[in-house]
Amino acid sequence: MVSAAARVTKAAAPWVLACGFLLCLAGFPGAEGAIGVNYGMVANNLPAPEQVISMYKARNISYVRLFHPDTSVLNALRGSGIGVVLGTLNEDLQRLASDPSYAASWVATNVQPFAGSVQFRYINAGNEVVPGDAAAHVLPAMQNLESALRSAGVGGVAVTTAVATAVLGASYPPSQGAFSEAAAPVMAPIVSYLSSRNAPLLVNVYPYFAYSSSGGEVALGYALLSAGSGAAASVADGGVVYTNMFDAIVDAAHAAVEKAGVQGLELVVSETGWPSGGGEGASVENAAAYNNNVVRHVGGGTPRRPGKAVETYLFAMFNENGKPEGVEQHFGLFQPDMSEVYHVDFSAGSSS
Repeated sequence: MVSAAARVTKAAAPWVLACGFLLCLAGFPGAEGAIGVNYGMVANNLPAPEQVISMYKARNISYVRLFHPDTSVLNALRGSGIGVVLGTLNEDLQRLASDPSYAASWVATNVQPFAGSVQFRYINAGNEVVPGDAAAHVLPAMQNLESALRSAGVGGVAVTTAVATAVLGASYPPSQGAFSEAAAPVMAPIVSYLSSRNAPLLVNVYPYFAYSSSGGEVALGYALLSAGSGAAASVADGGVVYTNMFDAIVDAAHAAVEKAGVQGLELVVSETGWPSGGGEGASVENAAAYNNNVVRHVGGGTPRRPGKAVETYLFAMFNENGKPEGVEQHFGLFQPDMSEVYHVDFSAGSSS
């Protein structure tokens, strides 16, 4: 997750325009979707990993995303049945890209010892480094990690990367989504590689930052996926109507991937959330509305991919006191003492 200030400048402008379109009343379908929660650890007062994983199980949270390897957390996940997305540290990308033996060591240390009892879904090489100085390391790091997994006899684990919507140079209307000039030379080969491996691209999606920086131009209901509760801006795009910003951002990313020459690539929303305090529009009420709406909504797909559930990871499990002051400290579903900031009904997203 990048800073709030960076997200404001990267995410806001295309979505402010949405409010010039028809105002309407609209709901969204409730359907089964695959829901996970990011387990961030930028704090000095969090519960023990065994307690945290017990919380995931007790609350019917299917998946967890870890931003970096942590042996104690991976041990706690043994036998839990929880699907795991395991990230590399961004600072490790250059070495993972240039040194296959380091990638082999990374897998031997962080994946292979746990593979029999931990359900790894994806390894993500880097988080939000495209575009940027480390972007060129992402694809070779992915390739080396994949080779290392294969050599270690670990199958069924896709290697990918997580990107912010900063990779989009155009995003409005969604059908015009395209990678930026800075991102396209890196993203095109990445999405081609992912397609050849039948692996998804991870995308971090934050309607909150577009809303909070819009000066009231983005309707709150449109950002919260709460259009059915009152008048909210909808976006008409070539015969398709978008009633919420979450779908519009995801489909803009789909369009960008297709313009890069790749059809049918799955997108996983690796982060999305709404802060409960610390900034404009950040309240317990809004955060509860957003996250519960997301859980209910993602099983129905998006207008560009109707009926195709969007695997989605809420950000984040806990309020983290090591984050910068302001909204960054208030994205948690839970306080560090394990009490709820607000309730999220994860059973609404899946009956499994």
